[in-house]
Amino acid sequence: MRLRHHRLASAVALVGLVLAGCDSQTSVKLETPAQKASYGIGLNMGKSLAQEGMDDLDSQAVAQGIEDAIGKQEQKLTDEQLMEAFAFLQKRSEERMAEMNAKAVESGKKFLEENAKREGVKTTESGLQYEVIKAAEGAQPTADDIVTVHYEGSLTDGTVFDSSIKRGSPIDLPVGGVIPGWVEGLQLMHVGEKYKLYIPSELAYGEQSPSPLIPANSVLVFELELLGIKGDDAAPAAEETPAGAADAATKE
Repeated sequence: MRLRHHRLASAVALVGLVLAGCDSQTSVKLETPAQKASYGIGLNMGKSLAQEGMDDLDSQAVAQGIEDAIGKQEQKLTDEQLMEAFAFLQKRSEERMAEMNAKAVESGKKFLEENAKREGVKTTESGLQYEVIKAAEGAQPTADDIVTVHYEGSLTDGTVFDSSIKRGSPIDLPVGGVIPGWVEGLQLMHVGEKYKLYIPSELAYGEQSPSPLIPANSVLVFELELLGIKGDDAAPAAEETPAGAADAATKE
């Protein structure tokens, strides 16, 4: 609770610093790397505030607060009034997040129930679903191995949030150091195979999403190709595949 309040207050303060120096009618230049990075910081903060339930943030009030503080003017609200306002926003944010999480869980459950009925889709005891896109006869990794893979991760609506293929080089990772859905899925595969994994949220990130691109409690869909096992004599798939690298599936 305290951590979430700190995040909310910090985000508001940071946005205030940005807004204080800006006129909403002024066209901002986005030419230099610093300007582009500054815009990106503001954009990310705005997304964070929206997730925290601050989609009705009054930018003029934020700017006024910053101006009063910098100008050493008497604050227009008492500390008690401010704490009451933050407490209200915090409660509203938690209620919204709880509602969104509940909807995501229900939506994911329905998706997996329907997906399990499709031909070729298998469901393991843990709830992980997978289908074999390309079969091979290579070696199988263990939880102690380091493997080379290609992958593309998406939400159930098809929105891609990460792709080693698009980046152009494969990724090496420890089988035992990734999300549970990958740990299990990788050990089902043989070198050279390509699977499609449908990972329930409890085998992925649950409520602790590592990225704004992945809503909390999301079912994740991964196209995963096992290219090789480090230190193993098993040769990678003969068929050349695109490359890519990322750590979306690694544990935080």
